Amino acid sequence: MFEFARYDAAKRLKGSVYLAVGMSLLAAFAVWAYPSYSRAMDMAQLREAFPEPMIQAFNIQTMASLEGFLAVELYMFGWVILLGLYFAYSAASIIADDIDRGRMDTLLSMPVSRPRIALERFAALGVPILTVNIVTAVVVLVSADLIGEPLSVVDVVALHLLSIPYLFACAGVGLLASVFFDRASIAQRVALGVTFGLYLVESLLTGTDYVRLGAIAPMRYFEPNEVLLDGTYDLVGAAILLGMIATLIAVSQLWFIRRDI
Repeated sequence: MFEFARYDAAKRLKGSVYLAVGMSLLAAFAVWAYPSYSRAMDMAQLREAFPEPMIQAFNIQTMASLEGFLAVELYMFGWVILLGLYFAYSAASIIADDIDRGRMDTLLSMPVSRPRIALERFAALGVPILTVNIVTAVVVLVSADLIGEPLSVVDVVALHLLSIPYLFACAGVGLLASVFFDRASIAQRVALGVTFGLYLVESLLTGTDYVRLGAIAPMRYFEPNEVLLDGTYDLVGAAILLGMIATLIAVSQLWFIRRDI
């Protein structure tokens, strides 16, 4: 059991380390840069220097504290956008790449079901998702202590835990694209476009008459500002993301069963 998950997880180990190192460097730089910014300018007024569309797109609430600064510079940009797009792109090759390279026929000749292949390979994404969250959380907490601006351990840990279903939901978009398209390159581009489009729908329609359209976007249910600034955890949003993941997996499995290879 779980042979596909173990095999894919092992293949993703090296990439997971690189990803964790990259995001940790981004986190350390953001923490290190904050004292320089706070000494050089009035951080309470820095928010007003941004154009209104950017304030709305990145949901900039305040940059007058390390928590607010990280919410924008690290989590809204690094987690919500960069990692969301990365995992959508990565998941888009789960099925499509083997079809594209002609390996899927050989794989399906074994006594294994299509839903199992899709599910186990999707589950293997837990390796990079968990690795990047664990390593970066430690780096953020240690770096904040080193500059004399300690953060709430509970809030930082909660934020990274809540990001896990968000990143899996973005990956679910990629999985769906992966079973719809035969070519991995097309599936990856579609996954990137749809994920970024959902981000724009959620961020730019907030406060308009069309705000309800954002309910389909995973970004609505993961809000770094609420965790770091207010210490509130959206468990309902996390439950919705879990439901979204289950739905995306189920639809992907059903389509994979019905389609010709």
